[in-house]
Amino acid sequence: MRIDGPILQVALDFVDLERAIKVAEEAVEGGADWIEAGTPLIKSEGLNAVRELKRRFPNRVIVADMKTMDAGRAEVEAAAKAGANIIDVLGAASDATVKECVEAANNYGAEIIVDLIEVRDPAERARAAELAGAHYIAVHTAIDVQMHGGDPFERLKVVANSVNIPVAVAGGINSETAAKAVKFGASIVIVGGAIIKSKDARQAAREIKKAMLTGVEIKTDLYKRVNLENVREILMQVSTPNISDAMHRSGEMEGILPISFGLKMVGPAVTVRAYPGDWSKPVEAIDVAREGEVIVIDAGGVGPALWGELATHSCLQRKISGVVIDGAIRDTVEIRRLQFPAFSRLITPTAGEPKGFGEINVPITCGGRKVFPGDWIVGDDDGVIVIPRDKVVEMANRAMDVLEKENRLRAEIEEGSTLSQVAYLEKWEKTR
Repeated sequence: MRIDGPILQVALDFVDLERAIKVAEEAVEGGADWIEAGTPLIKSEGLNAVRELKRRFPNRVIVADMKTMDAGRAEVEAAAKAGANIIDVLGAASDATVKECVEAANNYGAEIIVDLIEVRDPAERARAAELAGAHYIAVHTAIDVQMHGGDPFERLKVVANSVNIPVAVAGGINSETAAKAVKFGASIVIVGGAIIKSKDARQAAREIKKAMLTGVEIKTDLYKRVNLENVREILMQVSTPNISDAMHRSGEMEGILPISFGLKMVGPAVTVRAYPGDWSKPVEAIDVAREGEVIVIDAGGVGPALWGELATHSCLQRKISGVVIDGAIRDTVEIRRLQFPAFSRLITPTAGEPKGFGEINVPITCGGRKVFPGDWIVGDDDGVIVIPRDKVVEMANRAMDVLEKENRLRAEIEEGSTLSQVAYLEKWEKTR
């Protein structure tokens, strides 16, 4: 198939055909050239998804992301007969499978794209696929790798310089990076989330296509994944419910509530184990904590108070992000006036005494949740979430993914649908 100019391929990675069709219509209006029946859609709806896309969009190239690993002839034949113009086979498949896929595709007037997802030597495998007769190569960074901050661009440059057939790229591409994808050698830019999770897939596709054609990036606050250096930026955007969903409904500190509403707290933990009412170690932790960190105190869940207005003033001077207390706090009127993020189990007017017991930066339990020094703490009006420090990048990115998907659902509800309808509850209820 001849390619004139960069191709925008929208990846319909849904599990519901109805939503896939609706988004495809918007994306095509916005300039999407090729339509991909994503792997989740094919697994959920079968090749009927390909048939329906071909029926709805007879003049568009339909890509079936089969991710074929074996039985190449049978799978390619089935996809081609369903209406797929291009069928995806995994680069990790054997040479025999790739050749079988190519022969079957040629027999049925279709083409093969070889997906290099998780291939160790992408350039070598791309050359072998080209030699086997593949029509396209796809440089693909897996979603789970994206959640750890990975992107496809370095691999793209290498592969594009290694083969003569058109190269596609997939893996978190958005309006900021689409121009970079073309610059690094992509003839086909495959975009999933930045279009299909957008409130307006039409406008999203239009902006990405414009970036591809002009070579100028278009800024976006969404659809991009971060590394440790800028993880705070993402955690400030997402909510604790977003993070809880990303962590499979876990991470919450039970019974720990905000003193003030409308404030956000994000930062690594400085942990304190304190005896009930002994405020010496909590106050000393202020001197230990660095700018942007959160003081997390295990005081056994009881009073009297070991935090108040003066400790809060000290934190503000040192630009500490907030405090979490599994125990008691006081001076809440003044703390609210100071707009300092403080979270506590109890409020009491009675202060304790500084006795000097306890430890700083040791593992503690707060709100029933184990907290280690350096774990990331996020607090808002809904409560406090603990993210293990070795998972913060992944969970921040997954929480952003939750937020992005909810934006799309919210837009559908605002158009007149209902939550049960946009969630397809009847369809996905367990069979009794």
